[in-house]
Amino acid sequence: MKKTYFLIIVCCLTLIACGGNRSVKPSKKTSTSNNGGYYGSDGPPAKPPSNLDKIPNATPKVEALYKYSSKPYVALGEKYIPLKTAKGYKRRGVASWYGKMFHGKKTAIGETYDMYSMTAAHTILPLPSYVKVTNIKNGRSVVVRVNDRGPFKHKREIDLSYVAAHQLRLIEKGSGMVEVEAIDPKHYITPPQAGLKDAFPKSVTTVTTTPNTKQLTTGQHYVQAGAFGNENNAIALQNRINGLDIEDISKINRMYNDDLYRLTVGPYQTRQAAEKTAQQIRNILNTSTIILIK
Repeated sequence: MKKTYFLIIVCCLTLIACGGNRSVKPSKKTSTSNNGGYYGSDGPPAKPPSNLDKIPNATPKVEALYKYSSKPYVALGEKYIPLKTAKGYKRRGVASWYGKMFHGKKTAIGETYDMYSMTAAHTILPLPSYVKVTNIKNGRSVVVRVNDRGPFKHKREIDLSYVAAHQLRLIEKGSGMVEVEAIDPKHYITPPQAGLKDAFPKSVTTVTTTPNTKQLTTGQHYVQAGAFGNENNAIALQNRINGLDIEDISKINRMYNDDLYRLTVGPYQTRQAAEKTAQQIRNILNTSTIILIK
């Protein structure tokens, strides 16, 4: 009997000796504090584009809500009751961001997450909706389209796309205090975007017109349907556009410029013709478009 007890004690000591010095190296920037960084193996891309500051804000527009947008749900053991309208929503809290681990995956409403698009995730705002997010520390702000659910940790207010967080200067710290204010697309006026003029190829010029402006006759018009850091996303959008039942779609061009794969449709001889196609693409694919002139 004593021999049996002795053998048991020896085995226990052996197991302790083998396991006592094990350690787990934490993932870079992973945090369990309320100030936290990005989650686990998530993070920035290995080679981010050089012109992230030139990617334009989301353009608010009236959209039909996702059919399950206001349905209560449970995440990580906590129940959330989404708002039926974003009207009047204004709140301060911690913003975090998500990047490469979710890039190319589906959002809560079935869209493809693109970390180079101005989007965000929120626990209770209607999907989709638009908000202005302001970094309280430095005053920088962005307009994002909320098309996903989250964040579900540490009572954070909003989860931003990689590029939105970059423009707010939240990437290095991982998170920061922001103010989130809902935007009513019906009354939204697009502010001047003087700082974005270099976002397009040097050979391309953007043109702003008024309702009474006549057709432009100089140059050919193109519809920029998207700009991506990942070529696969550009190809995916190209295939979707090819499958649309749009009469006036002519040649679809995919070009690489300033570290982004840009997808343009055209050329069109008049701005009105280009705008017609741009409107159809926006309505069907729920994506932003830009009219360019070469």
